[in-house]
Amino acid sequence: MATLTIRDLDEDVKSRLRVQAARNGRSMEAEARAILADATHAAQGADVGIGTLMRRIVVEGGEFSETR
Repeated sequence: MATLTIRDLDEDVKSRLRVQAARNGRSMEAEARAILADATHAAQGADVGIGTLMRRIVVEGGEFSETR
């Protein structure tokens, strides 16, 4: 397995990730892994980038939707 470091993560994003992780019964690290796995899986064939997908899932607090 690889290691990924995310620098300069906005505190508000971190806070929302913490809340989302707790809601899903996961650690923040496990939540981030799940988000990345879902986003990269959904990105196959999608015409949006991974950053856009992550923003939709984490920052906007919604579920993934390719139509947004």
